[in-house]
Parts: sequence; C-alpha cells; structure tokens
Amino acid sequence: MIAIVDYGVGNLFSLSSSLQYLGLETMVTNDVTTLQQADRIILPGVGAFGDARAKLDATGLVPVLQEEAKKKPFLGICLGMQLLLETGYEYGVHQGLGFVKGEVVSLREDINDPALKIPHMGWNSLEICKDDPLFAHFKNGEYVYYVHSFYARNCEASTLATSPYGGVNVTGVVRNGNVWGTQFHPEKSGDAGLRLLKSFAEI
Repeated sequence: MIAIVDYGVGNLFSLSSSLQYLGLETMVTNDVTTLQQADRIILPGVGAFGDARAKLDATGLVPVLQEEAKKKPFLGICLGMQLLLETGYEYGVHQGLGFVKGEVVSLREDINDPALKIPHMGWNSLEICKDDPLFAHFKNGEYVYYVHSFYARNCEASTLATSPYGGVNVTGVVRNGNVWGTQFHPEKSGDAGLRLLKSFAEI
C-alpha cells in the first residue's frame, strides 16, 4: 500500500487517482499507524515552503516520517520534494526535513533572462544524469510538467535528473538512500509521469 501524506497541502485527488489508475492500493492519510504499515510513502505539496513546513509540524508527523524514510521508499513531489532539503529561502529562512543536502531558492536568483516567466510552468524535457531504478520505465529526454518558482540548489551529489530553463539546470529529481524527490508533477505528466510512478511502486 502507498500512503499519501495528508497535511493540508497538495492536490491529493489527482495523485491518488493516478496511482489507482495504475492499479496500486493507495490511501490518503495522516494516521501514524497507517504510515508505519505502508509499503511506500509519498509527500505531496503545493504552495509556500514555510507554510507547508508549519502545517506538517502541526500534524506531529515529522518524527514519524523521519523514521519511516529510513525503512521504505519515500517520494516527495513538487513542494514535497523541496521540503526534503535542509533549508528553504521562500519568504524567510525555513528548516526542511534534511533528508537531502541542499537548499531551496528562487529561480529568479539564477535565471539569466529577466523576461523569462517565473513561475516555471509547463512541459520540459527531463535529462537523466545518473541511472536509477526510478527511471526503469522512463526514457531520457521525455517531457514532464512543472509548476514552481523555487528550486533545489547545491544538491549535485543527490541529483538524478535536471531540466534546462533560462540557463539554469533545474533540479528535476533527487535521491538520498530510500528518499526520492521530483520537482515536477508525475501525476500531471501524462504517460511518462505514470510510468515513473509505476517505477517507484516497483522499487
């Protein structure tokens, strides 16, 4: 069973629908026992880093997630991926979960073209840097769907794939141990995204 963490942040319906379409047993939950019994955990997220971290803290689930991430495959999606890192600089300085070394900063800091739109929204090719089981059903250069204004930086050791945007190699996928993260939305990335979720379910 795949548990999707419900902490009041994220489009849970489209993610759970995608997993169910793949025939995967899925539960949206904030129950400690359910998370502990799950085979895999997904941390979704949309919105601002600090707000999401505060809502996650309010659930009391942070110690549970930190423990479960040591034991089983764990996937953060979009803001959920950003929360995996050590520090977020969105409207202040906020502590992340620290599963992946690095920081989350504004794309505007590093984009060369001031006319380029932020947020980075739409389809972009995903260039694989390191082979990984998460790409078992995914081909290099396939297009995935992004919606974000901040991105993970200084996390090269954990970066599995990037997408070019405005002279920046946007961190698209990270991994550290049992923990993976995708800046894009697999559940909104058509067949390619479904295949990536399928790979995660097989790890």
